[in-house]
Amino acid sequence: MRLPTRPLPYAIVLALSAQALFLYRLATPTTLVFDEVHYVPAARQLWALAGPVNIEHPLLGKALIGLGMALFGDHSFGWRIMSSLAATATLTGLFAIAWLLFRDLRAAIMTALFALLNFTLYVQARIAMLDGFMAALVVGGVAAMLWSMRGTGPAVTRRWTLAAVLLGLAVGVKWAALPYIGFAAAAFLLCRSGSRWPDLSVWSAAWRLALGSALAYLLTFLPAFFYARQPLTLAELLPFQLEMLRQQTQVLPAHTYQSAWWTWPLDLRPIWYLYEPVDGAQRGVLMIGNPAVMWGGLIAVLACGWAGVRERSVALGGVAALWLGGWGVWALIPKSLGFFYYYYLPSLWLPLAIAAAFHRHARLRAWDEVFLALAGVLFVWFFPIISAAPLSGPQAFQRWMWLPTWP
Repeated sequence: MRLPTRPLPYAIVLALSAQALFLYRLATPTTLVFDEVHYVPAARQLWALAGPVNIEHPLLGKALIGLGMALFGDHSFGWRIMSSLAATATLTGLFAIAWLLFRDLRAAIMTALFALLNFTLYVQARIAMLDGFMAALVVGGVAAMLWSMRGTGPAVTRRWTLAAVLLGLAVGVKWAALPYIGFAAAAFLLCRSGSRWPDLSVWSAAWRLALGSALAYLLTFLPAFFYARQPLTLAELLPFQLEMLRQQTQVLPAHTYQSAWWTWPLDLRPIWYLYEPVDGAQRGVLMIGNPAVMWGGLIAVLACGWAGVRERSVALGGVAALWLGGWGVWALIPKSLGFFYYYYLPSLWLPLAIAAAFHRHARLRAWDEVFLALAGVLFVWFFPIISAAPLSGPQAFQRWMWLPTWP
């Protein structure tokens, strides 16, 4: 059956369905989980304007966690509600990216569903960490940039400026988003030579991207100027960035769950965000990718990259480049330790690549439903250890440990 061409109703249904799934037992566990021990106290301090804390990261992500606590209360639901909304925004943004790239509703729906089933989106939707907010803003920025390609006249500059602001805000959550500003500039230069963005000059695009992202980033530090203790000043704003850099590049002691960047696409070293008796039962939350999406996505990236080069397809080549750039940049980022959750944002481009590959190969298009069913079965199978469901006992985790490197 041929689907209608209007994407908005489908995007709304997908967003509402995803949000309902994310909210189911969101408050469980009621204790702080993994890096929530850092970010929830930091959010409290920030909203109280007490003084600087957790200074290795900018303020926006912690401010958003604090907003949820201010609106819903200082408890586990309040800590995590904004992360769930960020994940829903991420899923909707991926839907929009696929639609803007391919103008195919099936590809857009499949992208969103593959993302929902890739475990990583679900797990990060239910924990008060910074990465979910960064990902939502980066995905939104990419969608806005593609939207600007579809515009004419003043709409082009407005949408391009929106992309710049969203990417700047993403950096205001975590510096790991910074490379995407460079990716946006490179994409513009490559696509401009192909007569895209005809209503946006190189000069206009450059200053809007640089100024829009920089101002958005710097404005995220505004609360720090009102701290009761050690308030930030304009004279200290730029030197403070150097202190943040020092904090982020310091040499840290070895960690049980550390892993090298090249292992992340292979799903070799997931992380237990939680595995302990809590709220009356043994519970676990494993940050892991859906094996079907993670491993199948690598094949899809290769297929998109090959088709992009052979057919000079900007859409397919861009999908492959998004994943390759988002993952490969971690080989250059000077962090002394790496963790699988750093791969969260790159893992979101895999569903897009899978949907794009099925869209490109007409003979395989019907098989996307089979692949979706496989991903769905695995999601249901792993659900107990990604959702903090009650488990049978301390050794219950072993039934899900497929590889010797899995904890």
